[in-house]
Amino acid sequence: MHAIGATLKTSTVILADDHPLVRRGVRSLFQPIPEFSIVAEAKDGFEAVELVERWSPDVLIVDITMPGLDGMEVTRRAAQRSPGTRAVILSMHEDEAHVFEALRAGAMAYVLKRAVADDLVEAVRAALGGQHYLSPPLSARALEDYAAEIGGRSGRPLDPYDGLSPRQREVLHLAAKGMTYAEMATRLGVSPHTVEAHLSALMRKMGFHNSREIIRYALKRGLTD
Repeated sequence: MHAIGATLKTSTVILADDHPLVRRGVRSLFQPIPEFSIVAEAKDGFEAVELVERWSPDVLIVDITMPGLDGMEVTRRAAQRSPGTRAVILSMHEDEAHVFEALRAGAMAYVLKRAVADDLVEAVRAALGGQHYLSPPLSARALEDYAAEIGGRSGRPLDPYDGLSPRQREVLHLAAKGMTYAEMATRLGVSPHTVEAHLSALMRKMGFHNSREIIRYALKRGLTD
């Protein structure tokens, strides 16, 4: 029981999803709940990271597939730039590979977009309490088995993407959209020569030989819009 005159702490939330209807739906879900306040919304990964730096929210609700940076990379950067922010992944991907990677990136919860609304609220509350939450029907036991199978407990990376630097990941995302060196340079605020150097380095790390392989990988991994 709260003491007389005590004030219920309001947890700040940033919502990142490139679909306006999804953002509107999530906002309408949390607005009536006095313990939460959605302070900002982002429509792409770069904007999400900027807003996390600006607000240092208690919770970041982020979609996996977004323009610019995907939700995994946003989660990684949020953990670095605002360690107190708890990330909750909102996703259409039900495979355990995505779930495991999200947790490795630093997410506290993984909620399926097809789940009932109460699941998202429960996931946010669990994350705020320092507890992991997996949306049903995802199984914690299956997740442990998957981690053991791929050697997750030994600390080996899930795939070569984990070995890329933040800048190389940005270049990979933009290259997957078919951008030219000049377009990527303008977006990132660097020279085309620097973009070319980053692209060459990431292609060596990933084992790519041409741009078609980059696009195929990005589509398979859900890095494109």
